[in-house]
Amino acid sequence: MATFVFFHAHPDDEAIGSGGTIAALAAAGHRVVVLLATGGERGIVPEDLDEADLAELRGAEAGKAADVLGAARVAFLGYVDSGEEPTDPPPGSFADADLDEAAARVVELLRHEAADALIIYDANGITGHPDHVQVHRVGVRAGMSLPGVRVYEGTLSESQLVAFGDTITEFALASGAPAPSGNGPVLHASPDEAITTSVDAGPWLARKRAAMAAHASQIGPDSFFLATSDEQFARVFGVESYIDHSATSAGPGPLEVALADSGAIR
Repeated sequence: MATFVFFHAHPDDEAIGSGGTIAALAAAGHRVVVLLATGGERGIVPEDLDEADLAELRGAEAGKAADVLGAARVAFLGYVDSGEEPTDPPPGSFADADLDEAAARVVELLRHEAADALIIYDANGITGHPDHVQVHRVGVRAGMSLPGVRVYEGTLSESQLVAFGDTITEFALASGAPAPSGNGPVLHASPDEAITTSVDAGPWLARKRAAMAAHASQIGPDSFFLATSDEQFARVFGVESYIDHSATSAGPGPLEVALADSGAIR
């Protein structure tokens, strides 16, 4: 049995970005730990809650999502959600965290768990959110301290980005909503040829969608994530892509080995 630590910025990122991989690894008998940098305090705050209450609620939602996916543990790094605007981070925000201090916290958890692999984001954090970018920076530094831990960067391939754009436009038109204006979050993709590991999330898509639904404070039933058809959902979320920069020199890593018999590795 191998141990995998999925390092994400906010509760719900783990379900959206890597829910299929988490479920596949858990189904194959491996230990999965979800490490969240922040409590997601600056997400969608319901009218009857303040940011502290929201963090508590989102932590509980993360626990429910982990149960759905089969993750063994949810841990928090202890920083505050920085928000979308990098010029206005709150006190204690992850984006402002000292890299060495934050990396030391990650290393402590990796050692405690005897982790075989750490999964982070690519350099752009996929969405460009300052907390996502910081996960990459902190995760890379932590990985440098523990050369025995393989580091994978979760990313979005260019072909996936095209599929996402086409599908969200199709969904908007079918639902009678206005077509996307281009003013939403900008997604950053990696060239298809840069992808070293592609995980087929198909068999676990129902769990992945259920894990997203567990984050009910942020992902409503009418959202693109939950209201798409099964075909649309599979088109956008059916493959989870990773880059392992050591693959050329070191060969297949623990993720490929762990899922070799599952048929999940493309």
